[in-house]
Amino acid sequence: MITKIIDDFSISFIVEEPDDLLTLRRIIRKGDTMVSDTTRVIKQDKDFSRPDRGERIKIRISLEVEKIALDSVFDRLRVHGTIMESSNEAVSKGSHHSVLIKIGDSFNVTKKKWLPIELKLLKSKEDGFGFVLVAIDKGDCGIGKLKGTHLELMQNLYSGSSGKQYKSSFNIEGFFENVTKMLETTLRDNDIIVIFGPGETKKQFSNYLQKTPLSKKHKIEIVEGIDSGGEDGVYIFIKSKAMQQIMGQSKLAKVTSILEEIMIKAQHKSKKFTMGFEETQKANQYGAIDSLVFSERIIQTHDEEKVIEFLNEAEAKGVKVYALDSSTDIGMQVSGLGGIVSLLRFSVES
Repeated sequence: MITKIIDDFSISFIVEEPDDLLTLRRIIRKGDTMVSDTTRVIKQDKDFSRPDRGERIKIRISLEVEKIALDSVFDRLRVHGTIMESSNEAVSKGSHHSVLIKIGDSFNVTKKKWLPIELKLLKSKEDGFGFVLVAIDKGDCGIGKLKGTHLELMQNLYSGSSGKQYKSSFNIEGFFENVTKMLETTLRDNDIIVIFGPGETKKQFSNYLQKTPLSKKHKIEIVEGIDSGGEDGVYIFIKSKAMQQIMGQSKLAKVTSILEEIMIKAQHKSKKFTMGFEETQKANQYGAIDSLVFSERIIQTHDEEKVIEFLNEAEAKGVKVYALDSSTDIGMQVSGLGGIVSLLRFSVES
């Protein structure tokens, strides 16, 4: 998420990834003011116009927030409120309106006072970088963008070779050129390129990249031991020990480590972990939580406002909070454990 401080009360936002929407859900509150571009249906008084239909036009409004909610898959955020100002005279002040925030949207938020937890959430979003995963073989290449704990898969690229029997006209550098063009549209500042796959193709492609401008802007890592290319290779890498080793400081690696520790504690019948909302909420009341992982399921199955309030309360106490969606297997695993789990500093009696 790109942010810019306008003054002591207002901040500008540009949404870059699904995780940003969840962060915004935890930041924007009732009573805040949002300035955003949106669309609104305006009834027309022209001759021959249908009285039951209007024209949808683009306007810029200032909205006093009354209600905010995520959709079921975390890819949109709906903000409902009262229009305070509008760029079109046909839109009256005091009328109600909903703004739908999606990836790529920009807007401003003004508060009477920014709370410490809100500023902390913003700061944690500023210093993130992503990994572009390249699962390449002579036949095809899968590319995934991992930002935070969200995995976005690009369309598979195919080399045009015929398996092990290559046509004499086949030129692998032409394939590498197409993959590089895809990377150029995917990479952002400070992103790291991680290359893996069967055979020697990954090394050949790394050598090819070293001769391009991308090598001067981005760190390139080669990973051994992932013997699949394409989309399957990306998913295999995400679940591998190699991922944790090479991406140890990434959010996904940290979350994977937390889940593994919870599973070990469960096998040894330790009480220093929780599963489920009520159990985790109780542990937070005692200040026992060290780190907490939740998925979209917890918001789908519990009161959203109570969940958001709980997450902010826990993080304000110093708990390390991680969000997951269903783009990875580990996100689905957390959903299967009730949507929320935590590691405890000390056990809490039930």
